[in-house]
Amino acid sequence: MTAQIICVAKIGAAHGVHGAVRLWTFTDDPFAIKRYGPLSTRDGARRFEIASAREAKGHLVATLKGVTTRDEAERLNGVELYVAREKLPATDEGEYYHADLIGLAAMTEAGEPVGRVVAIHNFGAGDIIEIAPSQGATMLLPFTNAVVPIVDIAGGRVVVKLPGEIEGDEPDAP
Repeated sequence: MTAQIICVAKIGAAHGVHGAVRLWTFTDDPFAIKRYGPLSTRDGARRFEIASAREAKGHLVATLKGVTTRDEAERLNGVELYVAREKLPATDEGEYYHADLIGLAAMTEAGEPVGRVVAIHNFGAGDIIEIAPSQGATMLLPFTNAVVPIVDIAGGRVVVKLPGEIEGDEPDAP
């Protein structure tokens, strides 16, 4: 079995002329990525070490060992960086790594299948869980305790309340 890896950052555009890059981190503490050791691409073919990092507006500006020119930095734009799961801290109660949720079966409180969790998004107003049913378009639901009251990672499922099933979710009268 291959060790599970988690995406912890994504390299953005080059910054300056000496090989620095914008680095978008997906960790609670943006600087935590420096403590995980070398980061790699999903396939493990390339490894990167962060030489330095400083905070900028909504991201870090980082230098990577071996990347010394703007041209080298530009070629890295869009590269996702991963770390082995065991290097990450344990989650607290009610906290989850997105990778733990992807692939879980989604069902109603009555046990009826809804689909599978395919992604967790955050467009700025809170987390959204994306569920793909066996047929039809995916659905986006708020990832809140009211809509997703049960997350059972060991059991491989989440329980969701669909629109209309949530108390107080009745449409306004005309």
